[in-house]
Amino acid sequence: MACMKLGSKTDAFKRQGQAWFCTTGLPSDIVVEVGEMSFHLHKFPLLSRSGVMERLIAEASEEGEEKCSICLPDIPGGAKTFELVAKFCYGVKLELTASNVGEGNLITKTETFLNQVVLRNWKDSLRALQTCDDIISYDDELNVTKRCIESLAMKASTDPNLSGWPIMEYGGPMQSPGGSVLWNGISTGARVKNTSSDWWYEDASTLSFPRYKRLIAVMESRGIRQEIIAGSLTFYAKKYLPGLNRCQGATDTNSSTCVAPVALEAPPSEEDQKLLLEEIDRLLPIQKGLVPTNFLFGLLQTALILRVSPSYISNFEKRIGMQLDQATLEDLLIPNFSCSMETLYNVDCVQQILEHFLAMDQITGGASPSLVDDGQITASPSLTPVTLVAKLIDGYLAEVASDVNLKLPKFQALAASVPDYARHLDDGLYRAVDIYLKSHPWLSESEKEQLCQLMDCQKLSLEACTHAAQNERLPLRIVVQILFFEQLQLRTSITGCLLVSDNLDGSRQSGLAGPTERGWASTREKIRTRVSELEKECSNMKQEIERLGRVKSFTWGNVSKRFGFKLKSRMCSAQEGSISNQNTESRKNEKLKDRQGQHKKNSTPKSR
Repeated sequence: MACMKLGSKTDAFKRQGQAWFCTTGLPSDIVVEVGEMSFHLHKFPLLSRSGVMERLIAEASEEGEEKCSICLPDIPGGAKTFELVAKFCYGVKLELTASNVGEGNLITKTETFLNQVVLRNWKDSLRALQTCDDIISYDDELNVTKRCIESLAMKASTDPNLSGWPIMEYGGPMQSPGGSVLWNGISTGARVKNTSSDWWYEDASTLSFPRYKRLIAVMESRGIRQEIIAGSLTFYAKKYLPGLNRCQGATDTNSSTCVAPVALEAPPSEEDQKLLLEEIDRLLPIQKGLVPTNFLFGLLQTALILRVSPSYISNFEKRIGMQLDQATLEDLLIPNFSCSMETLYNVDCVQQILEHFLAMDQITGGASPSLVDDGQITASPSLTPVTLVAKLIDGYLAEVASDVNLKLPKFQALAASVPDYARHLDDGLYRAVDIYLKSHPWLSESEKEQLCQLMDCQKLSLEACTHAAQNERLPLRIVVQILFFEQLQLRTSITGCLLVSDNLDGSRQSGLAGPTERGWASTREKIRTRVSELEKECSNMKQEIERLGRVKSFTWGNVSKRFGFKLKSRMCSAQEGSISNQNTESRKNEKLKDRQGQHKKNSTPKSR
């Protein structure tokens, strides 16, 4: 630390409790009261070195008392500052450092030392700013705090190595051909350090929040990038909000900084944490992606724990909603901190975040058209933010569906909030619905049907349809719909396979058949086997329904009419055409045989 030595005499000051005495052998003739501390001194050294003390002593001496008393309640820095003043007046050896320098403290020498030594160095500027907390009420009158902050802001933006060497505007420190730093053309032997933009985070976090806030404001005014400011705020919040580290776990994979916050000996009070959380919300940049998503979730959870104002909770939900597509399922699993503990996780909070995301998605035009055309599922394009969020919400629904305290309307509301175009397939939603039905077996039949209406049976994959067709928890009406749409998908697949097969046959006849012919034959056989299984399932369902006879009017024919399809399976139009052609050919052969027999009969000569 930089220092400046003053005086030559040995220290003759001794402290006894709340009083300082000068042991020069002469009795004290003046008492100076500074706060709770008393200084028993002599008039002559004080008035000979300080014009202010000369005036105060003269005013006190007019009262005619042999030993005068002076009270200095408003001296900047309090008793520590006046101790330096007294030692300076007595000529005692002392050192001016970044820790005790201040405006009004030995004005001439201090001002020179401050400008020429302290403010030219990062560490000394930081230390001087830290000690300014003792004179915080004099910020408007003194310029020490302002000058220290300006010095730190300038160095943070222009001097990442804090080496003290001159910095060139674009090329960095001047270097010799060997790579060492040059000073006035002379090699110093020092090497340039490769430091990142977060080098000053830890030092800045040692400041009290009022000082830190002013430092951030000056840095922003000097044009420091917003992501760097956001990184510093993240570091500061993690250091003074212990709940953040518990919410986020031991690691922060999304954070742009690799610097870990230093643990505090004594955490701030709950009220101080509330105030800091509110200030962090005001200072954080609004732009998407500047702040890690899991850090925002940590702020939200901390806000819920500390029960801050609902407006700040809403602000954090909006921030998360702007970049919900960057979140993970673990982020969404926010514990329920309410006293009622109705559900294990805070589903209402996730609902609000989703609504903010969808509102922003509509504004930015992120909606994509439906991928289901004429009842058929088309190929999936590249994932968009809204499709990523849909997949994320379906995973969240499957996670919370096992909570027996989760009410059906709340589950339905969250599932229905995702627009239809966002889901390429409803397999994830089907999984969540199945888990909910399994965990809530007391639901009525109408409630089950109402829940299953969240799914679009046309958007279930063949694997999901196969599972659903054998799922005893699903209502019968839903199973019938799923079987119907599964048949449609299978017929479409078979038709495609047959078309490819015909093309392969044509290629084979032309001598162009490739090695994929066996693969298509195998696929075609598998699909035909599945169609045969569906026929058996439909037949068994028909027999079971007729046997139960739940409603007289409920017959298999009525089911067919109601859903607008015939449950009698047909393999495919190509198979029907093949069978028809075989029957026609058979009839032709029979007719030909009849004609040939008649011809033989007519051509045989009659016996006489």
